[in-house]
Amino acid sequence: MFWVVVCEAVGGLSGWLSREGLQIYMETAKKPPLMPPGILFAIVWPILYALMGYAVSRVFDSDSKYREQGLLIFFVQLLANFLWSPVFFRFRAYGAALGLIGVIWLLILLMLVTFWQIDKKAAYSQIPYFLWVTFAAYLNAGVWFLNS
Repeated sequence: MFWVVVCEAVGGLSGWLSREGLQIYMETAKKPPLMPPGILFAIVWPILYALMGYAVSRVFDSDSKYREQGLLIFFVQLLANFLWSPVFFRFRAYGAALGLIGVIWLLILLMLVTFWQIDKKAAYSQIPYFLWVTFAAYLNAGVWFLNS
């Protein structure tokens, strides 16, 4: 439960730091096709952060020789994830956010491969995160294109 709370706190703090920019974005930015309603993000992200906490707890408790590598990748991707919302919403740096989400996507992919070697349940639990960030990259690219 500890790691779930940590991950939820990271997501919550990132959102809190971005709240004013989010409001401006919602009111003024042009959105790409397939943009889901805002409430969906408020439902999906807490689930994804809980799954992250579940996965990292399994990796943390592992005695795998890849444990430290998995934890390092996890925390680097979590930091990149934390930074994305302020870059996108607060600073409205849509191009920089797209580059950052590309890094996040690659880190999640690397995390999946590493977690697979450590604990398959941890790896499986990150597939929704990987898919959601793939979709989020499309949305980020669309916002950048439509608002540049």
